[in-house]
Amino acid sequence: MKSFISEDDIEQAILKMLEAAPYSYQVVRCDPSPEKTEDLNDGTGRANKKQCVLPIILRESLTRLNPNIPSDKLDEIAHELSRDYSGTDITATNYTLYKKLRDGVRVKFIRDGKSDFDDVAFIDFDNPENNTFTAVSQMWIQGRFNYRRPDVLIFVNGLPLVFIELKNSTVKIEEAYNKNLTSYKRDIPNLFALNQICVLSNGCETKLGAFNASYDYFFEWLKSSEDDKIDRKYIRGEGVSAEYMVKGLLNKATLIDYIENFILFENQSIKIIAKNHQFMGVNNLCEAVKNRKELDGKLGVFWHTQGSGKSYSMAMFARKVNRKFHGNFSFVIITDRDDLDTQIHKNFMRTEIIGPKDECQPKNGEQLRDYLRGNKPFIFTLIHKFGFEKPKKKTESSANEASEKKVPVYGKKYPVLSTRDDIFVLVDEAHRTQYKTLAENMRTALPNANFIAFTGTPLLGSKRLTNQWFGDYVSEYNFAQSVEDGSTVPLFYSRRVPEVGLQNNFLDDDVVTIIEDENLNEAEAKLLENSSSRILEVIKREDRLDKIARDIAHHFPRRGFLGKGMVVSVDKFTAVKMYDKVQHYWKEEKKALTIERNNVVKDSDDYNRLTAILNYMDKVEMAVIVSEEADEVQKFKAQGLDIVAHRNKMNAITPEGKDIEDRFKDPNDNLQLVFVCAMWLTGFDVKSLSTLYLDKPMKNHTLMQAIARANRVFPGKPCGIIVDYVNVFKFMKQALAAYAIGDDGSEFPAKNIDELIGYIDACIEEAHKFLLERNIDLYKIVENASTFDKLDDIRETYNKIIAIDEDSEKFKVILNTLLNLYEASKPEIFERDWSNPIFSALIYLHGQFFRLINDEKIEKARKRMGDLLDNSVSSESVKVDGATELRESSRNGIYMRGSKLIDLSKIDAEGLRKEIKQAKYKAVEINDMKEFIEKALQQMINRNVTRIKFSERFRNIINRYNAGGTENEDYYEQLIKLVEELKKEDSRASTMGLSDEELEIFDLLVMGKKLTNAQEQEVLLTSKALYKKLKDNRQKILVVDWYKDEQTRAKVKSTIEEVLDAPKSPHLPDCYDIDLFNAKSNLLLNHFIDMAVQGYGWARGVIS
Repeated sequence: MKSFISEDDIEQAILKMLEAAPYSYQVVRCDPSPEKTEDLNDGTGRANKKQCVLPIILRESLTRLNPNIPSDKLDEIAHELSRDYSGTDITATNYTLYKKLRDGVRVKFIRDGKSDFDDVAFIDFDNPENNTFTAVSQMWIQGRFNYRRPDVLIFVNGLPLVFIELKNSTVKIEEAYNKNLTSYKRDIPNLFALNQICVLSNGCETKLGAFNASYDYFFEWLKSSEDDKIDRKYIRGEGVSAEYMVKGLLNKATLIDYIENFILFENQSIKIIAKNHQFMGVNNLCEAVKNRKELDGKLGVFWHTQGSGKSYSMAMFARKVNRKFHGNFSFVIITDRDDLDTQIHKNFMRTEIIGPKDECQPKNGEQLRDYLRGNKPFIFTLIHKFGFEKPKKKTESSANEASEKKVPVYGKKYPVLSTRDDIFVLVDEAHRTQYKTLAENMRTALPNANFIAFTGTPLLGSKRLTNQWFGDYVSEYNFAQSVEDGSTVPLFYSRRVPEVGLQNNFLDDDVVTIIEDENLNEAEAKLLENSSSRILEVIKREDRLDKIARDIAHHFPRRGFLGKGMVVSVDKFTAVKMYDKVQHYWKEEKKALTIERNNVVKDSDDYNRLTAILNYMDKVEMAVIVSEEADEVQKFKAQGLDIVAHRNKMNAITPEGKDIEDRFKDPNDNLQLVFVCAMWLTGFDVKSLSTLYLDKPMKNHTLMQAIARANRVFPGKPCGIIVDYVNVFKFMKQALAAYAIGDDGSEFPAKNIDELIGYIDACIEEAHKFLLERNIDLYKIVENASTFDKLDDIRETYNKIIAIDEDSEKFKVILNTLLNLYEASKPEIFERDWSNPIFSALIYLHGQFFRLINDEKIEKARKRMGDLLDNSVSSESVKVDGATELRESSRNGIYMRGSKLIDLSKIDAEGLRKEIKQAKYKAVEINDMKEFIEKALQQMINRNVTRIKFSERFRNIINRYNAGGTENEDYYEQLIKLVEELKKEDSRASTMGLSDEELEIFDLLVMGKKLTNAQEQEVLLTSKALYKKLKDNRQKILVVDWYKDEQTRAKVKSTIEEVLDAPKSPHLPDCYDIDLFNAKSNLLLNHFIDMAVQGYGWARGVIS
């Protein structure tokens, strides 16, 4: 295993691979030296350092790809692509430019004396080798306020399509996202106008994502084909993940295919780029399309586990077939439930595969037959419409007809509707929809169509019949693989009330199949009544339901991660009954907790813990979610239940226009727990849902779909928990053996929660090993008889680890993982006989690292440093809300530690020097000073963006120390000197007679320009005049969202130019020529737009 891999190691490995066959990229290695920031002779051919394209290659490529387009038109297009997009909404710009990139641009021109038009292509998608691929490293780009230097950029025909940011192997790649990618988007947004893929790597781990995606939605790319077996341990140990990414994605043909066919925009704002499994799966399907005649129309079964993006894979498949295959294709997408049909249709519409006005959802079987005869390009329908419905009874109301289950008429011959062989039938959850007569009707109607089965579960037992209808698996991506890839979170199950579980194996009982549905017909209800298994009688026993309800009321508020929850009952009546019972025991639980809290010391840990639980219980809202049916009020009343209030809540719309689904999907909404029996168990995606209470017999596919409700990725969510009240997992173990086999051979759809607790022990051992490598034995420390010595040794451990940023960050990762596992195992871990001798010490260290606990000696050390730093903290409390804005204050101070102001002029540098020399826990106090500087810098930069140079100096000081290039004493002295410089900088506005806002404008205007004293004074007065003009006219010019409207943007720019070029002094000196004048005007405008977009400062916009 390699001990250390530098950014340069990874960079050179990537460039070396790309330079050689079979990639054969052109490679440009720019000089990363700071003195080369403005040097245009860097091999990129750019006209200025703001450009993010390679203009010479771009222009040559346009000519090569479009030989029949007049040169002046190509010049215009090249000029447009080379412009600075920083002042635009980059996400909207990225959407617009991607469409042009993919589809080309139509231009008009005169040819042979006549008006003509043609399409201009930017990329040759049919012949990848006809494009120019260039990898450029360390290219300096001039941003709004400073120069930035991405590690590697991949250009296709001179357009920057792939961004690669690297870290050394000891740094988490999340830091590359938080500190680098985020700042690049802020400082050089122009780079992302054309970007299609962002890559983050530290060698051990490499992840991809869209430029505007959150880090949780970045993903690995390790496979070139589904047959590849991945050894993650080897990849991480050898630090070769970036090389796997290059092999799997940056081959010319692969990258071109990806850019053309595997990028979607949802509602033109959410960029969705295909994950590794989606890319391979869709391409496998496309191979089957090529061979569809040999396959006799059975293109295969597409098994991708729930939560892995099947509906987006469908959309990508449909678009690729339409783009890459010749023909007039039609796609028929079939589901068996209204909510799934609606969801998939919405996904296709939001991603613009279909238009919002396209009529493609037939209302009934008759209209479906008309649609199929009419050769529509897309049809979304239920399988039930491939039948003849019973005639409507005159006595039935239309409302009742809509809610009753429609029963097809069997025995009537179904007609042939189309003999075309270019129809693709995409059947979602095919194992459910292949009812004998309806499936046969579908094939009778479309005898020459091509059929594909999409499923989130494997084909088990009798469901293997699906293979006969559709063919073999064309793509497999199981649950274990999705967890390994981070596409879903792992699931754990818990048997919390063993005495309520079913003791007999119910898996072969037809009753289980029947109760999967909510609305039973008479025959189904009769079969249940006569069932010898008596499952329902056992499940619905009142004393049993009471035990479960009491357990839910106890468990739900005591979980570690407080995600949303779902209680699954056997039928609608039981769902309502469980709601009522949980409500009752919820109140009882609150009473008991209140009494318990009253008997503990106020403000103690126990008091605060109990208060947190009670506060959570107070805000939790619950709801019943069941489908509507005819005469439901009477049916529920016969059971002694009231459905009316529940139905009203299910149908209610909030003042904000949110329905019950929207509310449950919103992680911040107080609707936290729902009671269901069948609705929302399939095709319903709530990423924050983390706990499923299962009290309904299920098997095979239905069970897998239900538990997958808890497997979605969500920030802070370590896993999903399935509380099993019916013994499902006991009886399902054998049936599910084939379900989830990962690349490492692991098998599970869900693991026992005891295994999660076992992971805690493994994590503790990892922490112990980490400390041993640094000559710290925590087991020996905790075995020390003296409590005081023990605490001192643990304090010294903290002081030793925090001294080195690299060690500190590594150990914090371990501690965070430990705490997350511990939190995820609550409250079950309290019910086990579990303990570990060093667990408490590690939790103490976690508390110190994250400032969650107080330790008298550590706090004294911090207090001494804090007293010196906090001399600068004003006792004045400042209200911070939407109406009060720090940037509007003309004081020399910055926000720090909540609502207090810091006056850096009161910092005692000599006192800091003295304190550090005599400190016992030097690293602790130095860390406090670093935190102080970091926060101070951030808030100083918030007041004046040109101060970013101080932040870069601060990072350089720390990096040199971490690399061993600075002795301790020099390190401390450099930090103190930086504080002194910040002190001086903080008073500069006052010294110059300017407000903070005026100083920022002044600094932007003089940045990069040498001026005489007289010229500087003129710029100073101009800055005051501009700020006054804009501030006095805020109500007219800087209205809400002014930056979004072209007219109001033009008003702001016009005001800037009027002041800067006023006929009378003050105005910019004559040394500002026309180019510099325009550059400064645009710089100020873009900065004001940035303030408005981010919602801070005086330029953010006010209601007129």
